[in-house]
Amino acid sequence: MTIIWEPMGVSLALITLAEIGDKSQLVCMVLAARHGRARPVLFGAVAAFAVLNGAAVVFGAALAAWLPQTWVLGAMAVLFAAFGVHALLQSADSGDDDVELKLSSHGLFMTAFVMIFLAEFGDKTQIAVAGLAGIYPALAVWLGATLALALTSAAGALAGRAVLRRLPLIWLHRLSGVLFLGLAVLAVWRLWAMV
Repeated sequence: MTIIWEPMGVSLALITLAEIGDKSQLVCMVLAARHGRARPVLFGAVAAFAVLNGAAVVFGAALAAWLPQTWVLGAMAVLFAAFGVHALLQSADSGDDDVELKLSSHGLFMTAFVMIFLAEFGDKTQIAVAGLAGIYPALAVWLGATLALALTSAAGALAGRAVLRRLPLIWLHRLSGVLFLGLAVLAVWRLWAMV
């Protein structure tokens, strides 16, 4: 049972911290606030994240199967360290507060799905999910990451901008950075144990 719970927990914590205050959460906030309905926004966002995370874990697991484990761990250590340093160096006002949204005539669900899909495709979160799937079981990573993104999307869609005005985003970014650096150290430690 630990095979699923530990990597699911790591994915859940890492992705939640990485996404708080990110553009996808802001998209959910703005769409829900403009249209007064959180549910279709949330469902559209979660559907987009489920698809994106599915692609990311397949990619990460495939790379892990084709490449030597030492290469995968080395690449993950470098990527996680870079993400960690980037998160630690973000300034308090570096958020995407000025996102200008132009809505199509499609339903709110499809609008949220497409906007989240396009905003997050190839984003650091998707790369992190692929990286986690390279060193942990893919299903556990997918479950943890999708749950994390569902939670942050729900917070965005339900709570709105007022909550984020009170949260010290700089500290959330720093905590995310420390967690990424911790995963980089863990990857280096696992790499060291293999050599």
